[in-house]
Amino acid sequence: MSKMIDTSKTRIGVVGGGSWGTALAKLLADKGFVLDLWVFEQEVREQIETQRENKVFLPNIKLPDNIIPSNNLETVVKDKDLVLVVVPSHCTRDVAGQMADFISPGTVVVTASKGIENKTHMTMTQILSEKINFLPKENFAVLSGPSFAKEVANKVPTVVATASTSREVAQYVQKIFSCSTFRVYVNDDPVGTQIGGAMKNVLAIAAGICDGMKMGLNPRAALITRGLTEMNRLGTKLGADPLTLSGLAGVGDLLLTCTGALSRNYTVGKQIGEGKKLDEIISEMRMVAEGVKTTRSVYNLSKKLGVDLPICNEVYAVLFENVPVEETVERLMNRSLKHELDGVRES
Repeated sequence: MSKMIDTSKTRIGVVGGGSWGTALAKLLADKGFVLDLWVFEQEVREQIETQRENKVFLPNIKLPDNIIPSNNLETVVKDKDLVLVVVPSHCTRDVAGQMADFISPGTVVVTASKGIENKTHMTMTQILSEKINFLPKENFAVLSGPSFAKEVANKVPTVVATASTSREVAQYVQKIFSCSTFRVYVNDDPVGTQIGGAMKNVLAIAAGICDGMKMGLNPRAALITRGLTEMNRLGTKLGADPLTLSGLAGVGDLLLTCTGALSRNYTVGKQIGEGKKLDEIISEMRMVAEGVKTTRSVYNLSKKLGVDLPICNEVYAVLFENVPVEETVERLMNRSLKHELDGVRES
């Protein structure tokens, strides 16, 4: 792919005007790219056009003039070299189906959405490659790692990973996104990169519950560590490289999301730990907490594959079976005693 040698004139479309999509669009615009940004809401498009700000999803951040907002998906994805998809994971299938009518042959499609589809248990790159099936599978990549949108938009030093089955494509994405405040590493494991990005949201809900219950620091450290074990169990069962899950997209993102108040998933868990009901919490949120839907996917997938994920199972019990959080803690602590690496070595 000869266009991958020189990225200076790369034509870019960003699909998704939430906090993360807007922050990544700003990062690229600050690098000098002129790009189209597809936003679903008309009010968001108008805000960006007239006030150069996404007041709904990324307030108090000035957006460059070279971000061109649009409600027209065709305009945003047609004739582009790279399309970045940053819609909520449960919207990916529908949006990808619409994109397929307009996207150009040879386009590199990058997903920065984190989740596992409920019904199919597919990752985002799997959904994209299924719906945009005229593109070769190596043209799909993922961008993931420990990164809060607000901090990226404010140029706080951030380090992430990009993955594709093609090293050339991964390096192309690396070059497009890397700058002095945003360092991108490459790996060859899109499965592990996406499993890490999805599961950390489930575990962040658990960490938030611990903190909402004011349990202390010991249980949160244990939860993060054992959560990484569960991430490895499911990831390796699906073909991930364990080293990927020990890197930025795994333990890196897990640490950030389980300890950072900017995490929507952690915040959901914290409010549950404080006694609020899930429906009440969700009704008050404009932005999506991906971990809620992903919890259902991870739970059902683990049962299908026969993978033991006790922490994720208890998060499911709290969210969808109305089991009191105190009961789930007791069940976790009273499980049968085991070797620390049980289930990891088997994988």
